[in-house]
Amino acid sequence: MFKIINRLLKKIASLIVLLIVISLIVTMFYPVGYKNIVNKYSKEYGVDPYLVLSMINVESKYNKDAVSNKNARGLMQIGPQTGLWAAESLKIDNYSESLLFEPEINILIGVWYIDQLKKEFGDRSDLVLAAYNAGSGNVNKWLSDDNYSKDGDLTNIPFNETDEYVTKVKKNHRVYKLLYKSYMAKPDTFSSIYIDGIINLRNILIKVLKSFR
Repeated sequence: MFKIINRLLKKIASLIVLLIVISLIVTMFYPVGYKNIVNKYSKEYGVDPYLVLSMINVESKYNKDAVSNKNARGLMQIGPQTGLWAAESLKIDNYSESLLFEPEINILIGVWYIDQLKKEFGDRSDLVLAAYNAGSGNVNKWLSDDNYSKDGDLTNIPFNETDEYVTKVKKNHRVYKLLYKSYMAKPDTFSSIYIDGIINLRNILIKVLKSFR
């Protein structure tokens, strides 16, 4: 009897370890963070929180200190002009580009900017995402060109980077909505607590690995 219980406990332990390893691997490809900030501003501006999570992953891989070769900064890769425009509209006191490295400010501006693009292009996610990446001026130009559009929708995006960006975000959106629906909607459930634990473990492992470089 004792041997049976011992074998059963070993199998359970192995399954738990396997579940943790799989979860860590998943969060390496589809990390998540800043749940409260994302929920806060997504609700305020009526933006899909899973879209925001997906865009952060594609834009910066959740690196709050990320800087692009075009000087876009932070989690949602806010450019200098967009940052200044948002700061004036949102009346952000003592604004400077260094504030774009602060998650709260960066996500606020990113979600606000998505809302501005939704006001311009409606709920057509392809247009909103393309405009976020390439600028609304380019998207409007493509929409007025029969080579790239039909019936008010983009049929062909001439910028490879933007085309790939839209595809990646839409793919990420499907995955994030599947993986983190309960986590984002119900913060006190077991699954939410488990994911928080996995995220903390992942961050510790990343710090440990960086220390060996």
